[in-house]
Amino acid sequence: MLQSSQLSKSFGKLKALDQVSVQMQAGQAVSLIGPNGSGKTTFIKCLLGLVIPDSGSLTLNDTSILGSWNYRRQIGYMPQIGRYPDHMRVGQVFDMVKEIRQGAYEQLDDDLMRAFEVEKFANKPMRTLSGGTRQKVSACLAFLFNPAVLVLDEPTAGLDPLASEILKEKVLAEKAKGKLILVTSHILSDLEELTTDVLYLMEGKVQFYQSIEQLKSQTGEEKLNRALAQVMRGNQSLN
Repeated sequence: MLQSSQLSKSFGKLKALDQVSVQMQAGQAVSLIGPNGSGKTTFIKCLLGLVIPDSGSLTLNDTSILGSWNYRRQIGYMPQIGRYPDHMRVGQVFDMVKEIRQGAYEQLDDDLMRAFEVEKFANKPMRTLSGGTRQKVSACLAFLFNPAVLVLDEPTAGLDPLASEILKEKVLAEKAKGKLILVTSHILSDLEELTTDVLYLMEGKVQFYQSIEQLKSQTGEEKLNRALAQVMRGNQSLN
């Protein structure tokens, strides 16, 4: 479904992506993790069309997305920090995005809008919202157009426990429908709960890409955080 081959990108002397080759299929939920500066954000921006790679290929459903834009209607993106016009009311933001996306969807998915009770704060200006409420808006917009691919950047950051559980239940439901989900998070318990596979980047290179169950089996650990710690200490080989 989504495939990168020898994907590379440099910013001056910094090599943000170094020949990244991975293949992701519908129904997978992939944890994209690594230390700061590992290339996670650059990979996501290449997928979203915000960064043009220097070399390599990136395809969605066997069609190159480089230099294209139509494919974006298949992607729902939840940023870590959503930025919206401060003067607009929440309801106006949803109306604006729906107007922009007109004709790019068959049926809206308003499950999260109802679960988060968006109507209760729809008339509030965006500038008055707390960080957690902005996250709710971002989550609703990511899922609203029923995309085939979901890219979620620190999705539960700032959410209260109930809202976090609502969002995680929605992610699991969409995974069960066969959608491809890519998640970045520093909360490893969330990744263990939501994802099936781990893609670990370091200094722009793929260190390993495999299922969580396989990673646990190879390290002899029952928890994802302990399995990753084993690998990072160099006590286990994944080759």
